[in-house]
Amino acid sequence: MSSALNPQAAVDRRAFVSQLLQATPDALVVTGLGSPSYDVFAAGDRDHNFYLWGAMGAAAAMGLGLALAQPDRSVLVITGDGEQLMGVGSLGTIGVKQPKNLTIVVLDNGHFGETGMQRSHTSLGTDLVAVARGFGIADARRVASIDEAGAVAERVNARGGVSLAQVFIRPDEPPRALPPRDGVHVKNRFRAALGLPTF
Repeated sequence: MSSALNPQAAVDRRAFVSQLLQATPDALVVTGLGSPSYDVFAAGDRDHNFYLWGAMGAAAAMGLGLALAQPDRSVLVITGDGEQLMGVGSLGTIGVKQPKNLTIVVLDNGHFGETGMQRSHTSLGTDLVAVARGFGIADARRVASIDEAGAVAERVNARGGVSLAQVFIRPDEPPRALPPRDGVHVKNRFRAALGLPTF
């Protein structure tokens, strides 16, 4: 099942992310390359948002490390299908470690949005939910309606086990809302929000 094969699943990405973040105010948020970072920033900048720049494929892996280091906090990774496909092996490690406080949200428009909207594997037959389950992430689901944002948020807040949501979004490109690009600033702000020393 993909966004190309399921055209009626046309979730508004910005509205979904905004609703999800409003319902998870205490979550530590890691964003994937490009549009997911813009979506999260557009929903409201927070000190506990960690925006990744130029680190394609790293969002889920970073979320795993953060979840293991901060077991009493909910960790929410918001990334895209192309970025998650590049880092697909991280799902295997996540399936092995099973952090109870990690939720991965894949905004899937079936395209590589940052490089010219070429079709991605998810519009050509790859089933990310099946892949995640194959790696041992049993709570993997497809989301085809903005009304399901609340259910995803409940999983984030509950910290009841690792989960993945593949959200089928429209293949459009909202205006870019650019978060801070200063990596040291983002890192130090995030560490300070966790009560950790900065350097």
